[in-house]
Amino acid sequence: MLHNYFLYIVTNKYRTTLYIGITNNIQKRISQHYFDSQNEKKSFAGKHNCYYLVYYESFENINNAITREKQLKKWRREKKNTLISEFNPKWKSLNNEVF
Repeated sequence: MLHNYFLYIVTNKYRTTLYIGITNNIQKRISQHYFDSQNEKKSFAGKHNCYYLVYYESFENINNAITREKQLKKWRREKKNTLISEFNPKWKSLNNEVF
């Protein structure tokens, strides 16, 4: 049985803050970030209004996704920006393009 896990990066309207996470249901997770940003603002993503998906990677193995998440979280902002720009040059929201 194959599983799909996603490493994802969301940002805010002004692209000033990045949040990196992993999930097995990317649409649901982005909806949760949006809901939190509009309501209780309990999470980092909610407090900073990070719910615009700008980057993602898919994995079949959760351990690979976790390893990649840890790797990216250690990167400097400039390197993260380059990764996102190569994947999504205009940093457009991909929220409606992920299934």
